[in-house]
Amino acid sequence: MIDLSHVNAWVFDMDDTLYPREQGLMFLVQARINAYVVEAVGLDPQEARVLQRQFLDEHGTTLAGLMANYTIDPEDFLRVVHEVPLDGVEPNPRLAERLKRLPGRCFVFTNGARDYAHRVLDRIGIADCFDGVFAIEDGDLTPKPNPATFRRMLERFDIDPHRAAFFEDTPKNLEPAKVLSMATVLIGDGHGKPLGDHIDHIAPDLLDFLSDLTFKDAA
Repeated sequence: MIDLSHVNAWVFDMDDTLYPREQGLMFLVQARINAYVVEAVGLDPQEARVLQRQFLDEHGTTLAGLMANYTIDPEDFLRVVHEVPLDGVEPNPRLAERLKRLPGRCFVFTNGARDYAHRVLDRIGIADCFDGVFAIEDGDLTPKPNPATFRRMLERFDIDPHRAAFFEDTPKNLEPAKVLSMATVLIGDGHGKPLGDHIDHIAPDLLDFLSDLTFKDAA
């Protein structure tokens, strides 16, 4: 049985966590990132894709890798790569209902841009379920899994990590959360990346996981 009765702060990654990966939004974003790298670095699309994956593994985001190795305008990058249609993202009133029933406060912690995050949350119909959104701009463009960004997020929202749970689709982004004593929940299969004992729970689907939780003292 899953016991999260101690949790009063629920922190969620957004992309491929608050909506199913199958809805394809990140495929659109990744395509725009790839095109941006092609233009900014002068590589062909295949080489740019390899470099992009390298930056993700080494820096957490393509943007962080580009900033460390090239001269680019980060605001332009964030604007361009997140200008994607949201038609494939489906509203999820059942998720909204379940989020509102969680005891305590809910937050979004994303490596995506602030405006993009609010667009996606509005599209799903869950924007009013959250007490705050911590986007890449709020961490001064330093992404998860940087531990300092985690601490900054916790301080921003006055979260006690011992009473918090973090939901994320990327296994390595759960490592700092576990070090900080947050309960960790992997949503999905981890994209083929190594898992580990820093993951407390694995759930194929967020809504099903939340629906299975019970709270004796919930209002």
